[in-house]
Amino acid sequence: MNDPTHATARPEQMEGTVENIVFASDSGDYVVARFIAEGSHDKITIVGAMPSLRPGEHLRVAGGWASHKQFGRQFKVERYEVLVPTSIPGLIKYLGSGLIRGIGPVFAKRIVKEFGKDTLDVLENSPERLRDVPGIGPKKFEKLIHDWKKHAARREAMIFIEGLGLGPGMATRVVEAYGSGTISAVKENPYRIATDVSGIGFKTADVVAQNMGFAKDSPERAEAGAFFSLQELRDDGHTCYPYEELVPTAAQMLDVDYNIVETAVDSLERQGYVVVDKSLDGLPVYLHSLHVDEMGVAQRLLALAGGDCPLGKINVDVAIEWVQQRQKIDLGESQTRALADVLRSKLAVITGGPGVGKTTIVNCIIPILRAKKLRVALAAPTGRAAKRLSEATNWDASTIHRMLKYNPRDGNFGYNETEPLDADAIIIDEASMIDINLLHHLVSAVPSHAMLVLVGDVDQLPPVGPGDALREIIASGTATVARLDEVFRQARRSMIIVNAHRINHGEMPLLRPAPEMLEDFYHIQESDTEKIPAIIEKLITQRIPKRFGFNPMDDIQVLTPMHKSVVGTSNLNAVLQECMNPGGVSVQKGARTFRTNDKVMQITNNYDKEVFNGDIGRIDQINRIDQIVIVKFENRSVEYDFDQLGQLVHAYAISVHKSQGSEYPAVIIPIVTQHYIMLQRNLLYTAITRGKKLVVLVGTMKAVARAVRNDAIRRRHTHLRDRLIRSARDG
Repeated sequence: MNDPTHATARPEQMEGTVENIVFASDSGDYVVARFIAEGSHDKITIVGAMPSLRPGEHLRVAGGWASHKQFGRQFKVERYEVLVPTSIPGLIKYLGSGLIRGIGPVFAKRIVKEFGKDTLDVLENSPERLRDVPGIGPKKFEKLIHDWKKHAARREAMIFIEGLGLGPGMATRVVEAYGSGTISAVKENPYRIATDVSGIGFKTADVVAQNMGFAKDSPERAEAGAFFSLQELRDDGHTCYPYEELVPTAAQMLDVDYNIVETAVDSLERQGYVVVDKSLDGLPVYLHSLHVDEMGVAQRLLALAGGDCPLGKINVDVAIEWVQQRQKIDLGESQTRALADVLRSKLAVITGGPGVGKTTIVNCIIPILRAKKLRVALAAPTGRAAKRLSEATNWDASTIHRMLKYNPRDGNFGYNETEPLDADAIIIDEASMIDINLLHHLVSAVPSHAMLVLVGDVDQLPPVGPGDALREIIASGTATVARLDEVFRQARRSMIIVNAHRINHGEMPLLRPAPEMLEDFYHIQESDTEKIPAIIEKLITQRIPKRFGFNPMDDIQVLTPMHKSVVGTSNLNAVLQECMNPGGVSVQKGARTFRTNDKVMQITNNYDKEVFNGDIGRIDQINRIDQIVIVKFENRSVEYDFDQLGQLVHAYAISVHKSQGSEYPAVIIPIVTQHYIMLQRNLLYTAITRGKKLVVLVGTMKAVARAVRNDAIRRRHTHLRDRLIRSARDG
């Protein structure tokens, strides 16, 4: 074997055992590990694309030596092969490394002691013999067999996927997405990996498909490309896209003639996958489900708007006077007018910025409805928003999904068009967050006699999902719109609220408060972006807690426009985790190291666990043997298997989009000119309105000014407004 202390230009091979993993990227495309070569006791560093590598694995690696200026000599792996461990210590380390859930070092020793060097052969071919191992009862036996088969299927799938031209990192993503069904799923339709697997685009799926024999101009490829283009446009917020723009876009991506894509779109339409709506200008092309959603929302809203308010004939002036006395409040003129309009309507929108009294109006509507013996239901798109609504109104509120009794097992809602909600009035907060699909399910479940009140700030960011429903409903004139714009006296003391309204009107924020105002809004000037993470670290750990008494973990939230860059979520989370939570039991998931007490955020809706996109919690326990992580959300503990940790990210810093529907005692917002593409008025406005008691901007006023000036709202292709206007006119 070559001496690793001397470089050689020729590729070389060596065998050995993985001692431990130092670093692994999310995809496994870059791994750093400590390695002990056969015949040596010295640890060397190997680096390269080695996804799913585990301590204890026996490898044959091929590559060459290189010198890293910071980390010294490293063996750069060009290719590798996982070999069966041959030594007793190697088998124990291999089995005890977390390879199979429930087998830690103790059980690994027992199993290897029982079967010796035949251990892996027993697991593969005679697993029933595991019953002979002391301490393995019937339940544990069944679990071990299940997890070993899962591991074996994963290994087979990796070999299959890599054989189709994917690198090990991307192959790992595919196998993680489909599990034991990987081979059959990819054989059935290789193009589906572009939509099903995070981080894999159409071009990568195309490589796989062409390696499986799909021709460049094949109808299957053209149909997949057109369909994928629409899915990407949906993910960008569009419910549809003009035909004359979609076809050339897809043709350019596929590098095929225009007519091939035209034929593909026609075929997709005949098969029912897409709808080309010939009744609308621009011939918009929809994914079938989005066309159903948009049509359904328009029809249902028009039907609701055309009915009689369930309050019946009510003396509105008397009702408003009564509720003011009951609530011990004195409504302003604009609030009185807004309340009166809503009480006369069956479909209403209450909109306006912070401090204008939206919640006050809701708190007046509920007692009036209750006094008239009407059944009231309150909901919001997220758990945090529902909790805030409940606290503000002293009335039960839930998420929209929970209110509609969503069943995650079949994807259906218990309340729907045939089984409407048992309510006479439904009030929905944070309505600007609702995408077209969720709105369709909501309005379908509203009883025909009931009133629907949508409450939200239309000037905030649009929903993460497709559509911009609240804005379009307001623009269509279908609903009664109560637009509140008067900031009330108590709210005018807050610089946060005053500056939010200034920014929304295109004015620069005030940085020096008047004597009667609260000191709750600050700007720290820093033009050197590289210095901002250290400033934020000091603000969170020292300055803000000392001055305002806020808890660094629970009360202070960093909101940033970007994921990448020095002040993006990725880097800031790494910096803040290291200073705020440097120790504790840990588990590695790709590039992320999760530790006990870490602040984490759920990034997908998981209805089984009842945790939703944007929910923030803390890691309470990490069980490395059973491969389970317990996260506390509010006062509820949620269990995650290690292979479900992709649903979590660190939440010391989160994106502004993920903060929608939430409020925090204090927020810190890095704002720099490098975020040029994201410097938009509605984004800065949304970020500032997340802070309840303190907002700190860190960056340059030049970046702030650029955001304030940029009031261009990126147009989303959607026709809800057009459908509402046309149907109302023609009806």
